[in-house]
Amino acid sequence: MFTSTLLATFATTPLQWSPTVGLIMVISNIVAIAFGKSTISYPNQGPELPSSNLFGGFGLPGLLATTSFGHILGAGIILGLHNLGRL
Repeated sequence: MFTSTLLATFATTPLQWSPTVGLIMVISNIVAIAFGKSTISYPNQGPELPSSNLFGGFGLPGLLATTSFGHILGAGIILGLHNLGRL
């Protein structure tokens, strides 16, 4: 019973990919990398990336952390704009 009630509360969002959605996700990741670059104390700890200068000088853990944050941020922005009817 609880599962059916829980599923009934979630609205289905037929949101499809578009260039606007992709651009929002790219910008969100760039903002997250810039935020991580200024706040992470040791960004180049851990295994290095092959061309770390392309990734802001991050090591693998720093890159994974900032891009994960960027995807969470982007998904929130995309879903929020979709719920407002802007996408």
